[in-house]
Amino acid sequence: MGDDPDNDSDASRTDPFGQHLGISFESVSDGRSVATMEVTEDHLNVNGTLHGGAIFSLADATAGAALNSLWVEDTGVALEANISFLAAAERGDTVVCRAEVTDERRKTAEITVAVELEDGTKIASSRARGYKI
Repeated sequence: MGDDPDNDSDASRTDPFGQHLGISFESVSDGRSVATMEVTEDHLNVNGTLHGGAIFSLADATAGAALNSLWVEDTGVALEANISFLAAAERGDTVVCRAEVTDERRKTAEITVAVELEDGTKIASSRARGYKI
């Protein structure tokens, strides 16, 4: 990952679950990452909107990519995460997720995550804490 745009998709290629969900990384470097996911029929819940688990998975993957762009010599894993669902997304929408490491310590870091539709409508916000192993 890092500053090399050719490596921005490393997170996409090495995460089988993310690939299954259709998560695509637009950029990953310097403690920040941006990923997108097009909402398909497979992402929907019983109400016909984007499933909360899919939103959480997108937020978690994007947070992990941001964290691991800083901890290239170590491995960062999720220690905790929370999410607030703010609005619905529907089939055909493209969801954009932005994550940023906002606090880094010796063994832990905090990552804030915003999940939006392409028009800027916020659909979720998340805060995660990573742990260096």
